[in-house]
Amino acid sequence: MKLAISGTYSSGKTRTVMALSHYTGIPRTLAKTIREIMPDAVPGKSLAECTPAEFLQLMMRRHVGRAVQEACLANGFVSDGSSLQEWLYGAARVLHGMNPNETADGEVAYVADGGGAEMLFFEQVVDQFGHAFKQHVKETFHAFVHLRHELPIANDGHRPMNERFRATIDEMLLATLGELHIPYHIVGGDITDRLTTIVGLFDLPAVMDLTEAISLANEEYAQLDLRLETERASRVAL
Repeated sequence: MKLAISGTYSSGKTRTVMALSHYTGIPRTLAKTIREIMPDAVPGKSLAECTPAEFLQLMMRRHVGRAVQEACLANGFVSDGSSLQEWLYGAARVLHGMNPNETADGEVAYVADGGGAEMLFFEQVVDQFGHAFKQHVKETFHAFVHLRHELPIANDGHRPMNERFRATIDEMLLATLGELHIPYHIVGGDITDRLTTIVGLFDLPAVMDLTEAISLANEEYAQLDLRLETERASRVAL
């Protein structure tokens, strides 16, 4: 089984994936996050400060990292999202601008058309990335579990985000799964409810007690390095 746990920012994907991996014994992919990638890709910048060209680089790096991890786990895995998210985070910026916080209070506008040549080219490249990323996801994943928006957006200074932007991505993601004919299930509730539902949907094995799996996931999550990208030093000497 190659299963993606999808959802947009602050939907609880990471903790759910960790707990599901412990509970079922299915390995999880370990691709670098954007905040881990950024110090090497765009040193000293925050995500909100990235230019369209820089954002395209981040999309490419994140997709490649995912694809490598997926290839290393040929017998099955559970994934924290998929490359569809990398495409959609770009596609939604065509509508909401490169820094969605700046357009949070206005009506959704077609930004690329009024954003000059740079944004028009950004839109065209993101569209082409979309073709490739959708093909990759279609060929890779058996099914998706999509997590409902039940948690507030984390105000961590990393994500240029608002509820309207998050809703746009959510709607586009589900529409794309339908377009690709990838089976998906929308799941909600607390982490116990989520895990119980997911295991039941796919008849997955349980290799330990559910409470123990959640405890291990909480311990694992607490060890994550959640520093902002601007607080991290580049590890690549150029």
